[in-house]
Amino acid sequence: MPTFATKFAPMEFTAQLIAQYLKGDIEGNPQEIVTNISRIEEGKKGTLAFLANTKYEKYLYTTQASIVLINRSLKLSQKVDATLIRVDDAYQAFASLLNLYQNSIPQKKGIDSNAFIDESATVGENCYIGGFAFIGENAVIGKGVKIYPQVYIGDHVKVANNTILYPGVKIYKDCTVGSNCIIHASTVIGSDGFGFAPGEGTYQKIPQIGNVVIEDDVEIGSNVSIDRATIGSTLIRKGTKIDNLIQIAHNVEIGENSVIIAQAGIAGSTKLGKNVVVAAQAGLVGHINIANDVKIGAQSGVTNNIKTEGAIVLGSPASEFREAKKSLIIIRKLPELYDKINAFEKELEKIKKKIGE
Repeated sequence: MPTFATKFAPMEFTAQLIAQYLKGDIEGNPQEIVTNISRIEEGKKGTLAFLANTKYEKYLYTTQASIVLINRSLKLSQKVDATLIRVDDAYQAFASLLNLYQNSIPQKKGIDSNAFIDESATVGENCYIGGFAFIGENAVIGKGVKIYPQVYIGDHVKVANNTILYPGVKIYKDCTVGSNCIIHASTVIGSDGFGFAPGEGTYQKIPQIGNVVIEDDVEIGSNVSIDRATIGSTLIRKGTKIDNLIQIAHNVEIGENSVIIAQAGIAGSTKLGKNVVVAAQAGLVGHINIANDVKIGAQSGVTNNIKTEGAIVLGSPASEFREAKKSLIIIRKLPELYDKINAFEKELEKIKKKIGE
């Protein structure tokens, strides 16, 4: 019998095969076949869907998907037409299937004749280097690295095993990227930090002689800028996930397994602990420390240290979650309070006139 991986590409497999791979339990037809993937609310015959968020449970009873992954703990309230596969975590199971599918697609290998590799650079086995990529002096590229067209890798840069650099990524000199990292298109690693000494009506540039160190298993989205340190290193610790369109300034340190979401900005020398979440469009001033497990809400402005582990902050300037909610409620009531004050003033004027008469 063919293995799951060979059956998966092109994608055509049975409920039984999926259940075996995921160690799941089948409710329905074990020979049900799917050839594609769909969202549960848009499910079609012959597709696989999943249900992880109970907010979408209503679609489970109407979906046309042939197979649906669900959590073992889910209790059905109606009859379901689809074949179900119960697993411990439907979202993780679905991600596992997608990863397997992606890994089954033939991988690019070899070095394009239009790529430039300096003779002093070292390139490991089984690498892919696309057309018009540039690899500078004494750069070290590990095994299985994929460097897509028009990537620039500066002098003395190190890129560890199995990392993927998508088109247009630029990595300036002396920077280091760990293994199993993914950096998406047009991201810049190691550009100069924004360092200028004010003078009499002028600004003198401060040379930025440090680097950027990105540890293992980091993923960085497109159009991200991570500045090199003035002295020392800007540090992105292992497991961190960085969304698109983010600015990380010089000498910032981001702790392990942190998440930085789109359009956030982190100013120089700020240090984030482990498992920190910075939501979209949040801004952090420089030279502050954020404790482990802190969550910073969207569009928050953080101006001071956050010392309490696990704290949730919102607003600008950011404050503790419950205090921020109270402030928002008061702000929403301001128009009503303003109208009441105007009414009181008018009444007061009437009383003054009567007294004056």
